Amino acid sequence: MLTKKWATPKRKNSIVKKYNKRSRELKVKHLKNGIHIFITSMVLLFLVGCKSTKALVSSGEVANLTAKNIIKKHYRNALNFKTIRGKLKVDFNDGKVQDNFTLSLRMEKDKAIWISAKISYVKIYMTPTKVSFYSKIDNTYFEGDFKLISKFIGTELDFYKIQNLLIGDALFNLKKEKFDSEVVDKTYALIPKRELDIFKRLFFLDAFHFKVKKQQLAQTAEQRVLTIEYPAYQEITGQAFPKNIELTAEETNKTTKIQVEYRKVTFNEKVRFPFKIPSGYREIKI
Repeated sequence: MLTKKWATPKRKNSIVKKYNKRSRELKVKHLKNGIHIFITSMVLLFLVGCKSTKALVSSGEVANLTAKNIIKKHYRNALNFKTIRGKLKVDFNDGKVQDNFTLSLRMEKDKAIWISAKISYVKIYMTPTKVSFYSKIDNTYFEGDFKLISKFIGTELDFYKIQNLLIGDALFNLKKEKFDSEVVDKTYALIPKRELDIFKRLFFLDAFHFKVKKQQLAQTAEQRVLTIEYPAYQEITGQAFPKNIELTAEETNKTTKIQVEYRKVTFNEKVRFPFKIPSGYREIKI
């Protein structure tokens, strides 16, 4: 006669621990997928929010400006800050996996960008010369420079492009190029007169506060398109800042979407960037 084996309290605890561990592993896997999109497509994060916020509404007649004047106004309205810190709620969807997670972000202008997942499962630390990353779940880490990552993804990437993305500025220096311009739905569309060999670009600036509303990069040969949209801005201490961001990375038969909501963000506070790769971790080679 067969006797049913009931789970002992010790065995139940073991099952619960394995389930919780597996759940954390899946969570971090989805988180790392989101961070991978951030690195490989010059995306993931962006922040805003603070004290005395007020939604910005673009209304009125759009002035007829030259491309040169539009670009001047864009840089005249550049964010003036020393440091930023806050929490970001991120929704990730690649068609197969849907997940959401919270990230902490700290940034010092032109010096450092620091990102940490909840309970420090995953951390990223970037400076103008170095990119570092580690995961406590699978005990792995990465250290390298932007040239290595740029070669890996086939797109030139540097610290300042990421910083510009995070504060709502154009990824590329618009002052170094010539553009044609036209008015499209209360935005100024800037079309480069001479395109880069690697990809095509489009920039749409708000016609009233001149911050980026949308920027798009397309690699025709690889059939890749990255679209970065800033649906709304808000006024914080007299400056225009993005309220949220939507990122769409399209490839053949695959579309990844990331939505970010910015919470509890403050400016110009003293910030630290704690980062130390634990001993014994396995290095990720790319």
